[in-house]
Amino acid sequence: MTINPSAPASVTAAISLPRRIKRLMDLAYNTWWMWNPSTLHLFADLDPQLWDHLNHNPVKFLRVLERAKLNAALADIIYLTLYDKVMEQFDAYLKEQNTWFNVTYPQLKDKTIAYFSMEFGLHESLPIYAGGLGVLSGDHSKEASDLGLPFVGVGFIYQQGYFRQRISEDGWQEEYWENVDTADLPVTLAKTPSGADVIVDVELPGRAIKVRVWEMHVGRVPLYLMDTNLESNSPQDRTLTARLYSSDLDVRITQEIVLGIGGVRALRAMNIHPKAWHMNEGHSAFTIFERIAELVKAGYTFDAATENVRATTVFTTHTPVPAGNEAFPLWIMDKYFPHYWERMGISRDQFMNLSLINLGWGDAFSMPMLALRFAEHRNAVSELHGKVSREMWNFLWKEKKEEDVPIRAITNGVHTGSWLARRMRLLFERSLGADWYEHLDDFETWASLLSIPDDELWNVHRHLKRRLQIFMTDRARAQWQTTHIHPVQIIASGSLMDPNVLTIGFARRFATYKRASLLMRDVNRLLKLVNNERMPVQFVFAGKAHPADDPGKRVIQELYRTIKRAEFAGRMMFIEDYDQNIARHLLQGVDVWLNTPRRPHEASGTSGQKAAINGVINCSIADGWWPEGYNGKNGWLIGDEIPKANDEEQDRFDSESLFDILENEIVPLFYKRDEDNLPRDWIKMMKESIATLAPAFSTRRMIKDYTQMYVEAMKDSG
Repeated sequence: MTINPSAPASVTAAISLPRRIKRLMDLAYNTWWMWNPSTLHLFADLDPQLWDHLNHNPVKFLRVLERAKLNAALADIIYLTLYDKVMEQFDAYLKEQNTWFNVTYPQLKDKTIAYFSMEFGLHESLPIYAGGLGVLSGDHSKEASDLGLPFVGVGFIYQQGYFRQRISEDGWQEEYWENVDTADLPVTLAKTPSGADVIVDVELPGRAIKVRVWEMHVGRVPLYLMDTNLESNSPQDRTLTARLYSSDLDVRITQEIVLGIGGVRALRAMNIHPKAWHMNEGHSAFTIFERIAELVKAGYTFDAATENVRATTVFTTHTPVPAGNEAFPLWIMDKYFPHYWERMGISRDQFMNLSLINLGWGDAFSMPMLALRFAEHRNAVSELHGKVSREMWNFLWKEKKEEDVPIRAITNGVHTGSWLARRMRLLFERSLGADWYEHLDDFETWASLLSIPDDELWNVHRHLKRRLQIFMTDRARAQWQTTHIHPVQIIASGSLMDPNVLTIGFARRFATYKRASLLMRDVNRLLKLVNNERMPVQFVFAGKAHPADDPGKRVIQELYRTIKRAEFAGRMMFIEDYDQNIARHLLQGVDVWLNTPRRPHEASGTSGQKAAINGVINCSIADGWWPEGYNGKNGWLIGDEIPKANDEEQDRFDSESLFDILENEIVPLFYKRDEDNLPRDWIKMMKESIATLAPAFSTRRMIKDYTQMYVEAMKDSG
């Protein structure tokens, strides 16, 4: 695959830039800028206020930026020097041939890997993600680019994306959606080898719909994003790709048909023939149908086609509980796949039996079961999740012992360049060596971090806390100026944050199992913590509940009502409309990252990993990735790994453990200062956290692990 580093001529014609800096448009149309701080400055320095106002969207930014600001940059020698340096780095990155993958697997560099995901969370300016699954897909794609994998992504471009969030005075989550204009996104229409727009047909009950394909560049990696918003489609079909994760069963299955079947057809239309196929969660499992049907049409028997597809397919499961695994009633399968089994060379009953499961209310067609049965290479996303998955799916391999079920574990990681604060990055460059970023998964490289002077690390951390405070007060001021909300809500949104106070962050999807209200079980004890005159504590919360998840919304409401109470004196805060921009500020600017899921419901989680690389210390239940990361010196473990009799007893036990840790360990350690007013023991734990967690939980290590499966699949493809 070859990436063209230049923006399409149609784009550059629409946005006129001075010739000296015209390649700003090339940068805007390749998301490489997202993980390269110098590039961010090329945009932000032109007009910082506009850059923030447009949510850091460089395409829209360059479209509306005043010409005078661009002309001023032409007279700024410092700006032009930075511009030349960045363009040199950008070109070198795209042209690099001696990438890790090419050097390690030179015989496979021309064999494409296709990665299917319902969402890609690359940046807050690209609203095509909902949460952790999408952010993982985004980080996966960025690291695949950094390591030089022959990798393409397949997903959706949504007209409205995921919902925006407002919190009412009473604490109830209110949702609203905003239309996304593709002209403001770094995408262009994908082309066939002959130069035509890529538009494929997908059959639905009683009609065929047109699916259009857009192309986005993530460094060296192309993403192909589909949508159905074409005039030739009916009004109903045009909205099929409007929003993520509809609760409407017909919309849901249709989206997954478009992703799986339409995605395969889109790649074929572009003459892309992957040798390894990776399904990120079961949403894209219908790729299996289309690939088998292709082979049967080419003369294979069903069994031979199945063997071929299975050998070349990778499947990642993210769900640790049976109820969370997606399944469709058989009647809807009959509705959407009439006669499809004929294309696959089997009967209707054989087709249904490919993934038949009884869920108590009746028989259903299980998407993860389909993926597990037709993928030779399968993985969970943490060691604990691997154990849970092998137990949960043991019935598919009845002849095997639980520990021998063929589902391996590849623990999630985070893309360091995307989540590391710029000040912290500069500190690492000074302390770990200029080439430290080339050795992200090397423990010896990170071990030298232990010798960083305490005051240098602490000064960077204090700067990031002040930056978080400014961010929160600016948001509170903007709310006050532009909306009619109660003054107490301004306080609840963080206007009284104190950067000198121990700050604990909690931000994630508000599903009930994540137990955001665990602290609320003992409000009097919580009040004593936050109002301790000598050693106060403040908590910052953020996150969304799915629009159809009323129990999750009630958790937000209970939490928000507590936050608003005058007795908490503004030391409990909730930032509404959580996105990646808010996430970065929190993950970089709090002191402690709190994680309280009900074990073992968290498959992996990655927010704590992002916090760790920034020197934020984790305090977590032994769930997801934390049992692998915790060593007794790099954070705190809430509760234990022994399950209690019921959820109520478990919540009570974990709540008491959390309060004990806060009162007896975290708070005293943070406020223990020496004659230089430095918390030496705290800083020691920060260093231990970074040095042990950063290399183990980076996507650099994760993608190298996945590559072992990709290589096996590509070799099987012949």
